[in-house]
Amino acid sequence: MTPNFAVLGIDTPGFHWPQLWLPVFLLWIPVILLSPIIFLALVVLSIAARTSIWRVIAIFWAILCSLPGTNVHVSTQQARVVVRIL
Repeated sequence: MTPNFAVLGIDTPGFHWPQLWLPVFLLWIPVILLSPIIFLALVVLSIAARTSIWRVIAIFWAILCSLPGTNVHVSTQQARVVVRIL
């Protein structure tokens, strides 16, 4: 399953920001428009890596589909940032 939403939360000592839900599925529109350029970049990458184009596409698809469930927590003394990909 491809990621659909990213949840961004920021906490600072003076203010608690509400969680921001970002619709990641809207990024598919520019990806579809740029697909010929992306495909050419994948072909060049497969030639440089001396592997099949289908293997390169499968690797990038596997990385994309493994993104849901990713949690990133960054903390400092002044702030805390949490990013979750759903």
